[in-house]
Amino acid sequence: MKPAFHLATIVATGTFAFMMAAASSLAQTAPGQFRDERTGKVWTPETVSQDDKAGPATPSSVRDRAFDPRSQLAVVEGVTVQRPRANLMAVLPVTAGPSVPIVTLDGASLQAVPGERWLTVIYVTNNSADIVDTVVGCTFTNADRKVQDTRVIVPPAGPGERLGMPVYGPPVDLFVDRVTCRVMSPA
Repeated sequence: MKPAFHLATIVATGTFAFMMAAASSLAQTAPGQFRDERTGKVWTPETVSQDDKAGPATPSSVRDRAFDPRSQLAVVEGVTVQRPRANLMAVLPVTAGPSVPIVTLDGASLQAVPGERWLTVIYVTNNSADIVDTVVGCTFTNADRKVQDTRVIVPPAGPGERLGMPVYGPPVDLFVDRVTCRVMSPA
């Protein structure tokens, strides 16, 4: 009979020790907190991900709003007209014909001038033997939503001239992720 009594004492002592360890770990954490038994770290609602909980839909900081385009509702109304100074980049052979347009446009890479405006640099090439006046339309967008429309009156380009010029967009406090430019008219 002694062995059965001894086994019951061990089981009771083990259960008691387990319950005491659980109680001590619970006693050391406040309501809403829990202790990771493996690392000993106490987790609180502030240190645990809240992704599964409903919360405010709008990001709290300006940096976060840049990654949530739906939170930006601002749009520059109307069409901004710019007459930039152009730089002559090169004089190329005249190639206009049935398969080559009179004017070609390339560039349109987007960058931010800190504390100022969004900027793109465009290049217009006159492929004809005549002087060409060109109008370029640029649209600055954020998540495919228009932020600003701009019309660029390009200075006259001589035969084969490739001109480079800056085009300014909205202020950098309006978020922009793309600029699309197109030739509207070689006049």
